[in-house]
Amino acid sequence: MYMPKLGTMLLRNRLACVLVLTLLSAELVWTQTQPASTTSPQGSTPQGQAQQPSQTPPAQNAPAQSAPPAQAPPTQGGQPTAPEQGQPPSGQSPATQSPQAPANDNGVFTFSVKAEEVTLHATVVDERNRLITNLGKGDFFIFENSQPQQIRSFRQEDIPVAIGIVIDNSGSMREKREEVNKAAINLVKASNPQDQVFVVNFSDEYYLDQEFTADIKKLQAALEHVESRGGTALYDAIVASADYLIKSPLQRKVLFVVTDGEDDASQESLEQAVHKLQQENGPTVYAIGLLGQEKARKAKRALEILADRTGGESFFPPSLGEVDEISRSIARDIRNQYTITYTPTTPKNVGGFRTIHVDARARPYKKLTVRTRSGYYPGQEQQGAGGE
Repeated sequence: MYMPKLGTMLLRNRLACVLVLTLLSAELVWTQTQPASTTSPQGSTPQGQAQQPSQTPPAQNAPAQSAPPAQAPPTQGGQPTAPEQGQPPSGQSPATQSPQAPANDNGVFTFSVKAEEVTLHATVVDERNRLITNLGKGDFFIFENSQPQQIRSFRQEDIPVAIGIVIDNSGSMREKREEVNKAAINLVKASNPQDQVFVVNFSDEYYLDQEFTADIKKLQAALEHVESRGGTALYDAIVASADYLIKSPLQRKVLFVVTDGEDDASQESLEQAVHKLQQENGPTVYAIGLLGQEKARKAKRALEILADRTGGESFFPPSLGEVDEISRSIARDIRNQYTITYTPTTPKNVGGFRTIHVDARARPYKKLTVRTRSGYYPGQEQQGAGGE
């Protein structure tokens, strides 16, 4: 009884296997008779079939395509100059775009400009030396080597600045340091709270007593590090401070210099210091001279040149008590500057010093004076991550 049933089951299993094999064979024959797909992986051609001329070339031969970086469109006078929604201008690939608007990158204020552009930071005053802060792009006229230039971008806003406080620490400054230190701290307090500040004390040598910081206590401690001695190596201290400013990612840079005498210990000359400061997009110098009668004429001339050539200002107060108010006025000056960029009509690979002159004309003002750098050496650039 058991064996016949087993034989019947084996016969049925064999019939089922034959049926499955028959179905698989039919499906294989149907698959092989279909036309080859034109979208085969990696653009390969099925065996036995010639590649058609209209087929897409292999994917590995196609250039890699990346999405353009997200960025805000640059503005000129408050109007966008790039298409909305992050689209590049017609005929321009995303890789060639250059952001010109300020942005916060990990909490650091940056201002990027194209490499071929020149950036100016300008202060405008009227005939009574009052700050004028309500001008527009059309009120400014820029000349490089006496040739008119077209303004590419224009901004007027309070942005963070990298500031170097460079204080004379020579023996003659001992009795003046308390008031000078107070003025320096009040300059920082009246400035943008995101400014980055360092302190250099100098006598016959210069010392970086505080690296970049926004901590008032650290800055005060560095300023109080007084070892009044030796001579006055003003030019060496300025050149070293200008070099240190390059470390800052902030695009705008300022040196606040206080001294009471003539340089008598530097290896650098006044001309070399000026050349260093006139690097493209270099720092603006604000100088206070606490000068006595002896050798005052030469020292005054040096401070005037350092300030004028960089777009800053020099002060020679008759009394020590005026230094604090001067420092506060410098802070107001810095916070109310215009930032203007232009592309020189002469290519930057053409060497030599370039003179700059900027005019401003607007109603109802009778006479406006623009303070900015007097020129620059192209290709010798001090540049931050913007910064701006």
